[in-house]
Amino acid sequence: MILSSLPDISRAQAPGLPRRAGLGLKSEHFQEVLATRPDIGFFEVHAENYMVAGGPFHHYLGLIREQYPLSLHGVGLSIGGEGPLSQEHLARLAALVARYQPQSFSEHLAWSSHGPVYLNDLLPLAYDDAALKRVCAHIDQVQTVLKRRMLLENPSTYLLFQCSTLDETDFISEVIRRTGCGLLLDVNNVYVSCVNHQQDPLAYLDALPLHTVGEIHLAGFAEDADSLGDRLLIDDHGAPIDNAVWQLYQQALQRIGPVATLIERDNDVPAFSVLHAEARQADQHLLTAAVHP
Repeated sequence: MILSSLPDISRAQAPGLPRRAGLGLKSEHFQEVLATRPDIGFFEVHAENYMVAGGPFHHYLGLIREQYPLSLHGVGLSIGGEGPLSQEHLARLAALVARYQPQSFSEHLAWSSHGPVYLNDLLPLAYDDAALKRVCAHIDQVQTVLKRRMLLENPSTYLLFQCSTLDETDFISEVIRRTGCGLLLDVNNVYVSCVNHQQDPLAYLDALPLHTVGEIHLAGFAEDADSLGDRLLIDDHGAPIDNAVWQLYQQALQRIGPVATLIERDNDVPAFSVLHAEARQADQHLLTAAVHP
């Protein structure tokens, strides 16, 4: 079956992202994308890379946005932070959303700032009642300012807090119930976290509100060992998607059907053709899920 049949499948999901595979848009691929117009379902960019008035990034994104659906992925709002959201950051984000009218906006269940200090990382938080109320208030604020539903991404984690009173899946489920936001299901994060904490990835999947998934992320990881010699996986987005993640992705699609799926690669970015091949592989899984639900 040819992949060109996939756009017909996707139209049932309009006006959201098509049920196709998309790619994270990298500056080294701008000109190739415009010159070749590859068969890609959508492109996604990190919002923080475009929070300026002009410049070459906006020039190329504007041209590509005319031809492809767009998803914005935030990495710096600090949804899980103890302090208030940055009003300046939120205003810049709202201007960016208004400028490009993306089909989707997502952010992480993590924190990255403390007072005036910004940490270039996505850090974990304890899952307790105080954190639950704070995260919900922050998401309510974001959705009010942006005038749209956002998607919340499940994190990759390397430690668990003894003071947590909720499991991660219960915390995420309750956030979604209270705020009405959707879920960005990062399958790689599920696998990474479950290996690190010696949990069952399928049980984790089944504990999530999968009916709220609006987008899926796939990525590669690096592998190390912890102080006890156990496997330690690092969500570095710097390698091809692992076979175990592809298998977990297939299990997820069997549960929820075809959903817009992003291939992430942020480190050691290869040639566009390499990423496009992974997108085609995801498209095949999506097509199978659509034909054999």
